[in-house]
Amino acid sequence: MGVKLASMETIPFDDFRKVKIKVGRVIEASEIEGSKNLMRLKVDFGDEQKQAVAGILQWYKPNELEGRKFVFVTNIEPRNLMGIKSECMILAAEGKDGRVVLLVPEKDVEEGSEVY
Repeated sequence: MGVKLASMETIPFDDFRKVKIKVGRVIEASEIEGSKNLMRLKVDFGDEQKQAVAGILQWYKPNELEGRKFVFVTNIEPRNLMGIKSECMILAAEGKDGRVVLLVPEKDVEEGSEVY
């Protein structure tokens, strides 16, 4: 799915503190024409909206995500994927069977709530 660290690899705590993780609500989701797995997400973080491109179409359909809250990294360097700007990254877990599951807050919290 993504970049995996070796089990014994560590990063300094101060580096981890630089990562901004927030809860966002998907307000629009759509398939990206010409891609078998990429989806475009428009996400509301309360005080701002950002766009994400995620390789999750194999496991989720756009209508399953709209209106729902998920966990995102919000301060990554923007990147263009298939010509679409991705400004944040949705977080997911990959099971041993290769199935991907998006991370959601256990209880309802406001858009933009920080994860720490």
